[in-house]
Amino acid sequence: MNNITIKPRMLKGRVKVPPSKSIAHRAIIAAALSKGDCTIGNVALSADIEATLNGIRALGSKYTYSKKDGRVSIGTRKRSGGNIEIDCGESGSTLRFLIPIALLSGKKIKLIGHGRLMQRPMEPYLKMFSMHGISCITEGNCMYLDGKLKSGAYEIEGNISSQFITGLLFALPLAEGDSEIIVTTTAESRGYIDLTLDVLKKFGIRVENHNYMRYVIPGGQSYKAQNFIVEGDYSQAAFFLVAGAIGGDVVCEGLSADSLQGDREIIDIIKRTGAKIEEKDGGIRARQTGVMHGITVDAREIPDLVPIISVLLAFCRGESNIINAGRLRMKESDRLEAICSELGHLGADITEGADSLKIVGRQVLESNNVSSRNDHRIAMALAIAAQRCEGLDITIIDAGEAVKKSYPDFFEVYNKL
Repeated sequence: MNNITIKPRMLKGRVKVPPSKSIAHRAIIAAALSKGDCTIGNVALSADIEATLNGIRALGSKYTYSKKDGRVSIGTRKRSGGNIEIDCGESGSTLRFLIPIALLSGKKIKLIGHGRLMQRPMEPYLKMFSMHGISCITEGNCMYLDGKLKSGAYEIEGNISSQFITGLLFALPLAEGDSEIIVTTTAESRGYIDLTLDVLKKFGIRVENHNYMRYVIPGGQSYKAQNFIVEGDYSQAAFFLVAGAIGGDVVCEGLSADSLQGDREIIDIIKRTGAKIEEKDGGIRARQTGVMHGITVDAREIPDLVPIISVLLAFCRGESNIINAGRLRMKESDRLEAICSELGHLGADITEGADSLKIVGRQVLESNNVSSRNDHRIAMALAIAAQRCEGLDITIIDAGEAVKKSYPDFFEVYNKL
């Protein structure tokens, strides 16, 4: 089921939000680095999470996954004698998180990527590695590393992806001596760093955070085995919350009210447009109660929300702007170009800037065939936009395959509403 055909209609009902992919990546890695057995509960086996599970296995950990209850059981890591080869799929988190951990071994490392993964930026690591005697060669969809990550001071850019900082934060506590991470640019996506630091703390790792610009990390630490439950994912809930805000009536269950997820900002963004957000029967309900109005959204800390925010703003009266969104060009697709072009095919009044989008709202859009660009967030955003399209059914090309990356059950849930 690669192409998905949708009959335009308003979505109404309750959705159990899938577990946070961002937190699951981190918890699985921390568990794999622990001395002792760990259980991670409420894990959905998307393609990205499977890539991380395969990655920890390549690094010597054994795991079992129970689909029935979404539980991952991870045993104590055993070091293997040979070189390391990790297939990262299309997961940027898997690639960037596991590189520093693999480099602790001092072995030769081969990393395999699919889709656009090896085209995504790696410069912060490459610059840092060259200063610390680690060689890195990229050939096609493969990356080859040779060297050893040691304790010390590491300067790294923070304005491309916080994933580079997270990778170092996982690895450096296991180095023999003390280390320091110095961020040389503006630190963006701080919410993701908060998730990393929270998981590290729960697994017994100490890190001093100096305003996200400097991290002091004592060496010689050990991860302490824990059982961990993954909370619901605000970045996935955002699709159905926007579905409610633009004319449906949807309640999302399983979200933590005190979550550290930066994408929790979707609640405030929807409120700012004038749509209704409220707590209802243990969930969060979104619905339209009147005319929504245009707003400006700064995407610096919430890049993953931009596709679905674009859909929300396409139905807000007046002009809206999404700014500081340049990093979206380096995702699974060029998301600025993709969402502008595909929403444009549906009749949205949307204009692309170098790092921004300008959207003038309309009451309805037009039915048409559109492409997911093999990008899960583009596919899901277009499915939500279909609610407010007039005319014939809408076909989203390759949408069924695209959503496997993060939310394999998305269209099954969608069709039940």
